[in-house]
Amino acid sequence: MRRKIEAQLVEWKDNPHRKPLLLRGAHRTGKTWLIENFGKRYFSDTIKIDFMHDERAKGLFEGDLDPKRIIREIELVHGKSINPETTLLAFDEIQEVRRGLTSLKYFCEQAREYHVVATCSYLDRALRRPGESFPVGKVNRLVLHPMDFEEYVRARTGAPLADTLAEADMDTLSKMQERLVPLLKEYLVVGGMPEAVESFIEEKDFRAVREIQNGILEGYNDDFAKHAPGRMLERMRLVWKSLPGQLAHENKRFVYGAVRPGGRARDFEEALQWLRDYGVVTKIPRVEALRFSPSAYEDLSSFKLFCIDTGLLCALSDLDPTIVLEGSKLFTEFKGALTEQYVAQQLVAQGFEPVYWSASKGAAEVDFALSQGPTIVPIEVKAAENLKSKSLKVACQEFQLERAVRTSLSPYRDEGWLVNVPLWEIDEIARFI
Repeated sequence: MRRKIEAQLVEWKDNPHRKPLLLRGAHRTGKTWLIENFGKRYFSDTIKIDFMHDERAKGLFEGDLDPKRIIREIELVHGKSINPETTLLAFDEIQEVRRGLTSLKYFCEQAREYHVVATCSYLDRALRRPGESFPVGKVNRLVLHPMDFEEYVRARTGAPLADTLAEADMDTLSKMQERLVPLLKEYLVVGGMPEAVESFIEEKDFRAVREIQNGILEGYNDDFAKHAPGRMLERMRLVWKSLPGQLAHENKRFVYGAVRPGGRARDFEEALQWLRDYGVVTKIPRVEALRFSPSAYEDLSSFKLFCIDTGLLCALSDLDPTIVLEGSKLFTEFKGALTEQYVAQQLVAQGFEPVYWSASKGAAEVDFALSQGPTIVPIEVKAAENLKSKSLKVACQEFQLERAVRTSLSPYRDEGWLVNVPLWEIDEIARFI
């Protein structure tokens, strides 16, 4: 399974001014596999220390944080020399060991010649532990998300179709609709967690995929219990379990009362922040105006909340996997919730920080909006092939926007002010705006 982020890892490796690399991502997104594969492809040797499972290794940072001492102890334990140029030194799940993150500062200042990668889950949680400090300015940072649709297609069908998607060759892709739509249906149910993708490629069994997804969800619940304070645990689980119902709302705005009858923001704000810190949910705020610097117009009381992965949302919803075989029903289930979840997931994986807009008066609403240079590009998500775009017209007229995107199952077409980008090509949205 080739991941796009590998190109950024290679850039980091070849940069003479590199710092230790901190690779963050939620559990089960494939951080460990990625680093191991990167080490095999680009280094003569890889030494990986797993702080999640190796209790003895946690003593590595109990003394001083002199990189030379740490390197020497690692060499003694592993019985091999660490060559700064040809050895990849990987600290896996570094948040599990006190002072682990702090040590990266000293590798940056005193031993930058070494190739040091640290993987980290729930980073913000680690930073809130007493005695921990973050090496600000002393590390390079990357975030690993679940596999996006292009990566899924590459793993599922091979390079040719994935390369064509990446190149946005719309003339060729327009002839591939009958092949791409079934793959998109699969992706909505399988999602992008690498273990689930691998299982489906090998067995073509949605039920086996669901078992894996349920196992991931159970693992998240175990993580919540392990790291969250007891007073917060039940609230976190209530918010987490409410996700499918929240997205089923017509406007999909997060409603605290849907978490628990009578629930208010002050009851669940901290629990929501814990889930965000773990990386398992994405908060997309509402803005009151689609203008430059949208954060200046953010409505602090209204937002949408999306799951880390469309496949996990299906599992959380207990959606029968066989629905993938039932025509276009998959795209309209939960009033289009899966489709909007899919688009949100792909936008975040591309590094965008989307917002959404709804009119203070009237029913006009834009599902997402992206900052693009000095302007804002509104995006409307359509399930199936519904092509009405009244809200986009309202938004463009009110805020003098020159370009808008509608994404649906309809073929690509560029009408100047409005471009229809097929759902299966949303990973390349930057090319169209």
